[in-house]
Amino acid sequence: MLAEMGVRVWAPKTQAVTLQSTATPAAPSIAALATPPAAPAPVAQPAVARTTPPEAARPVSPVATLDWPALREAVAGCQACGLCQGRTNTVFGVGDEHADWMVVGEAPGENEDLRGEPFVGAAGQLLDNMLKAVGRSRTGTGAQGAFIANVLKCRPPANRNPQPDEVARCEPYLARQVALVKPKVIVAMGRFAVQALLKTNEPIGRLRGQMHHYEGVPVIVTYHPAYLLRTPTDKGKAWADLCLAMAQLPG
Repeated sequence: MLAEMGVRVWAPKTQAVTLQSTATPAAPSIAALATPPAAPAPVAQPAVARTTPPEAARPVSPVATLDWPALREAVAGCQACGLCQGRTNTVFGVGDEHADWMVVGEAPGENEDLRGEPFVGAAGQLLDNMLKAVGRSRTGTGAQGAFIANVLKCRPPANRNPQPDEVARCEPYLARQVALVKPKVIVAMGRFAVQALLKTNEPIGRLRGQMHHYEGVPVIVTYHPAYLLRTPTDKGKAWADLCLAMAQLPG
């Protein structure tokens, strides 16, 4: 590091001190010239044991091993953050557990909290119509089905935006849902769904229209149905996103 900083380390050179007498020295004997001086005996250095600290194993979330019944039970009893104190119901998810499509939303609203189901009310009706347009539904199975879940499983008070720590606490549940469903494509709806899956703060407008990946699964970014209700002029863009998601499916 010192060399990289341009600082050179200097070691003093050993100076040989030669004592010469004023008289002319006597010529050395032949025996003296033939016998080299004895080399100093090497000094044994104590061995220094160097141990490399073992690399710390990455902790595995216990959620990562749960099956569907155990995962539902874990979500229902979750108290990992303060949202549990104000919820009426947890909102686990709905749809075919082995569907080709997986839709990921943001956080439950008031209606979702009351019913314990994601995407209900006007936004839910619009989502159902969007899925129907591409031959999918929350009640269908396989190629005709869709599993729908939110990033958060509990409603934030007064429908406020999710906090980063709340998203972090809920993320293992969503990750396990994706692992169990094994979807062929994920449709991420809304800013917080995109942030949770893709770990980016880029706006949706810059992310849509292209394919991303989450744990090897293609991810298509689009607008949340609640946003489309407020901004119906962007429904055409959302339709293009659904068509892009369809294009990721085999056959």
